[in-house]
Amino acid sequence: MSLALSIGLLAAAGVFLVLQRGMIRIILGFVLLTHAVNLLIIAAGGVGRRDAPFIGGDTSMAADPLPQAFVLTAIVIAFAITVVLATLAVVGKGDDDTEADSSLELSDPEDSASEKSGDLK
Repeated sequence: MSLALSIGLLAAAGVFLVLQRGMIRIILGFVLLTHAVNLLIIAAGGVGRRDAPFIGGDTSMAADPLPQAFVLTAIVIAFAITVVLATLAVVGKGDDDTEADSSLELSDPEDSASEKSGDLK
């Protein structure tokens, strides 16, 4: 039950952060979503109802190593994608065009056309 609540909480917080405006919040949301998915894969593997691998002689109740291998691979891939996103956030820091610039003013296209032709009203 606590694993399901943890997955739900991480997924909800991750979606909330991904929908925010700042790039750092989006990256943190992505990290939370990857943690939620990793926990989901581990929970789907049935770790709670199986024994540890290679302990004892009965291999019918040994833990399945495949979900653990998937999670290990997902952790490495998520770390690499997080590094790429953080690099893009730093490189494109001032290039997101989200803030209004007061030096740029919207003008009427007819005014600019008349100025180019030399007609003054």
